[in-house]
Amino acid sequence: MEKKYTQGGFTLPGEAGYEQLTLALARKWGADVIRDSDGTKLSPEIVEAGYSIYSTICIIRQHNAFAAQHPDSQQQTFLCSQPVVATGDTLIIEPMQGFFAEQFELNDSAEALPYWQVYDRTTNTVVPLERWTYSGSRVVISQCTPWHEYTVSFLAWRIWEEINMYNHTTNAWTSEHLRQLDPRHPAAWEYLQQWLEDWCVQNPATNVVRLTSLFYNFVWIFGDDLRNRHTFVDWASYDFTVSPAALRAFEAEYGYALTAEDFINQRKLQVTHMPPTRAKRDYMTFIQRFVAEKAKVLVDIIHKHGKLAYVFYDDSWVGMEPYGKHFTSIGFDGLIKCVFSGFECRLCANVDVPTHELRFHPYLFPVGLGSLPTFSEGGNPSRDALLYWRNVRRALLRQPVDRIGLGGYLSLTLPFPDFHDTIESMAIEFRRIREMHAHGKPLTAKCRVAVVHTWGSLRSWTLSGHFHETDKHALIHINEALSGLPVDVRYLSFEDVENGALGDVDVVINAGCTGDAWSGGDAWQSAKLVAELTRFVHEGGVFIGVKEPSAIGGYHTHFRMAHVLGIDLDTGARVCHGRWQYDVEEAPFAIAPTVLGSDSRLYLTDGKASVLCEGNGAPQMTLNRFGKGFGVYMSDFRVTPESTRMLLEMLLHLTGVAPADVYMSDLACVETAFYPADNTLVAVNNAEEETSTVIHTPKGEISLTLAPMETRIMPL
Repeated sequence: MEKKYTQGGFTLPGEAGYEQLTLALARKWGADVIRDSDGTKLSPEIVEAGYSIYSTICIIRQHNAFAAQHPDSQQQTFLCSQPVVATGDTLIIEPMQGFFAEQFELNDSAEALPYWQVYDRTTNTVVPLERWTYSGSRVVISQCTPWHEYTVSFLAWRIWEEINMYNHTTNAWTSEHLRQLDPRHPAAWEYLQQWLEDWCVQNPATNVVRLTSLFYNFVWIFGDDLRNRHTFVDWASYDFTVSPAALRAFEAEYGYALTAEDFINQRKLQVTHMPPTRAKRDYMTFIQRFVAEKAKVLVDIIHKHGKLAYVFYDDSWVGMEPYGKHFTSIGFDGLIKCVFSGFECRLCANVDVPTHELRFHPYLFPVGLGSLPTFSEGGNPSRDALLYWRNVRRALLRQPVDRIGLGGYLSLTLPFPDFHDTIESMAIEFRRIREMHAHGKPLTAKCRVAVVHTWGSLRSWTLSGHFHETDKHALIHINEALSGLPVDVRYLSFEDVENGALGDVDVVINAGCTGDAWSGGDAWQSAKLVAELTRFVHEGGVFIGVKEPSAIGGYHTHFRMAHVLGIDLDTGARVCHGRWQYDVEEAPFAIAPTVLGSDSRLYLTDGKASVLCEGNGAPQMTLNRFGKGFGVYMSDFRVTPESTRMLLEMLLHLTGVAPADVYMSDLACVETAFYPADNTLVAVNNAEEETSTVIHTPKGEISLTLAPMETRIMPL
């Protein structure tokens, strides 16, 4: 096979003590770069073997000695105690009870205490300062109202960096617990800059400094009870960026003060899945600008020493929004994204940086997701790799990246030689796909889809975390389905829609639950928004609503777009009203009913919508003609080959595109991409068994049989 398919675009994790294995796999997998990973080192034999070298640093978590000397330079967060019921007029609360003592330490300094708050949660009111005192790690509340619930919101030091903590608790690490520094602390910031200067001088062989994100980790709060160890996880939360210094700087800039409750939010925290308050939006902008300013200083230091600066977009990435307005000002040379799924690939591929790299799974650790064995007894890493590749491959067919790679302990692969062969074949397929993209874009249907939610482009191709952390949300399933479809996809906010962003859009998708950020919540109070979307559909557009789209209380319908969808949800006000009878009609596209919900509260608004699927005595999928356009409703969406095919056929049908125009297979498990510049068709079998299929093209049918999980590249 040509060298261009067997060499390049691959980053290999090296490991001292396993030089022979490292260099042998570098040749087998066609690596042009060798990197270190957490807990591994590169020996001189590896460094001097002629490969480019990535060196991994986490700028804020390698400095325990400095943290010990300057404990006030460590990072903090607001926490809230468990609610406690008062049985008399006095109540004692221990704020730290229930939290993981190895992760947090109470901050009761004179600087922090003024930001503490005691709340009567029954009345949702703050308890005046004169009615509570703090002493010896306990808060004593006086003049309580019996049988009311009370909480204490307080600042806490984060004394164990969460990724290091995860590796210790999951992978049995026994090394020192790493702490994290806050660059907002002047002494810490001065130290970090000098540390990076010294590091660059001491590592002349490093070509790329691989920053393991930047300053602030996503929020991951551990509890002390193993029955609920992960009490809160939000990959896009800003709660771990707070400190008295940050609060003072915010007040000076914005003219108003934030309180603990602005973060604690009735103990719900400011979760990404809910629409933000004004205070949260302002604070996010404030942090994004701070992170960008500090990060640019670090990147400039790296460039000054003749090295490239790549950033790993996971872990401590908060404030470094790759689709935010400040990201490009940092000047990163590349972005690396770990991927389980197709939407994560698209997230990486669209970022405005010179180089895009995917770190594949499985990670070379003994255990993987859900603490299941990977590179240990009972594991099957080859199958894991292929299943992840299946998810990513379909997205790569739509939009390319520049590089792929792995991370972890290379030595763990020794008992799994079939894994070595699997990665070799995946790397070759990747290079072939990348080359076709270099010659020209794949064929895309004349179907422009806009996903509309609160966050808009800031949350392009994501919600909050990986698929396995957000799989309860219908929209992440829609993102995953869209990631491999031959349609144009963009992400808009409700403000974008109001300001005329639908001028070059054919289809709008709104999916979520009542009040969440994805459905939109209070955004739907805007009559302008409703009118603009109504006009859009009436003039020929398509509005697809999933689960509880455009949902908000206080209006004559629960779905604000019910007049377009032809269906609404009864929250209890219509139990005495009559309901339209209907017949289930044959759909003009394939239906995957098993992925829909069975909500009995759904009802037709005027009896005009066609019911394409029902369940639990109520319509679950409808198609409604509205003016020149259509409204489509689905009670839920879960990504499967069948539901993905349903979505594609629906989009093509409603926008007037013939299946043959996009070289569609007759089977849901076989997906295709056509590259006009090379006159080449790619067919991928997503099934784990041999599959025979027919592909419809503008010039006729193509019959072929594909091996399990095969990628077939065919010049036509």
